[in-house]
Amino acid sequence: MNGALVINKDRGLTSHDVVLRVRRLVRERSVGHLGTLDPIATGVLPLLVGAATRLQQFYSARRKRYEGRIRFGFATDTYDAEGHALGEDTRPSLTRAALEPHLAGLTGKLEQVPPPYSAKKVEGVAAYERARRREKFTLKPVPVEVYRFELGRVEGAYADFLIECAAGTYIRSLVHDLGQRAGPGAHLVEICRTASGEFTLEDALTLEQLESAAREERLPQVLIPMAELLPDLPQAEVNPGLERRLRHGGKIELTESQIRPGAIGAPIDSDAWKPFRLRVFNQQRQLVAIAQAIVPRVFQPVVVLPAPA
Repeated sequence: MNGALVINKDRGLTSHDVVLRVRRLVRERSVGHLGTLDPIATGVLPLLVGAATRLQQFYSARRKRYEGRIRFGFATDTYDAEGHALGEDTRPSLTRAALEPHLAGLTGKLEQVPPPYSAKKVEGVAAYERARRREKFTLKPVPVEVYRFELGRVEGAYADFLIECAAGTYIRSLVHDLGQRAGPGAHLVEICRTASGEFTLEDALTLEQLESAAREERLPQVLIPMAELLPDLPQAEVNPGLERRLRHGGKIELTESQIRPGAIGAPIDSDAWKPFRLRVFNQQRQLVAIAQAIVPRVFQPVVVLPAPA
């Protein structure tokens, strides 16, 4: 099996838990996720399966979209509802109008301090391990980008939110920082990832649905084929001679008319500069390679996919 599966992760599971279960279900060792979800989080967890894991590097900058709920009144040491309160509950009664002015400084390009309970390394040791041992340490800010941070319903001490951000952004830190700006402190109560790049909640299966598909031998029907991945990249079709050259790592030259644009829609990748890359298909519409321009119209394969058996 080669392609992608989109799992709607349940609360309480780690991303690694999901990978292990999917490996057993699809009977394939090569399964990897495209961005960790905390155990508290639910929603979109895309997985690449088989030869498609070679495409993982091209998903590292994909945008993420989240919806969730914030509890104002006190902060916690983990920045979410799983942690210990860092003060008395002030039980505020807030309005959207009172909170929205504090969002302005939390969008755009930011220097964000990760949560103390995170996998960020401090002198080679994960921050969460040091935090559990009550060690004192300092985490350095990291550059992130937040495209949208909007509030929905605000009722009493609770506020619903929508965030769209670049990969690597900690939603818990955004919520914590908003609580500090607004005054009473805040922590994350619920969070659901509704999109990761081109993968959305509408595409997602629960693990139970995937188990049913495996029992009924319907896995090929729920797997997203490799030919449909990275739809935003331009594409070109090559003849058998150019296909052979690519499969041996050789460069190919294409005319402008051979290169077709990728899917146009809402942005799904970061705004950071990237080299011009395209998907190369053979005449059977099988994905052969991801190639990168080295001079105009001359492309070198970055990743070559195995030929079908």
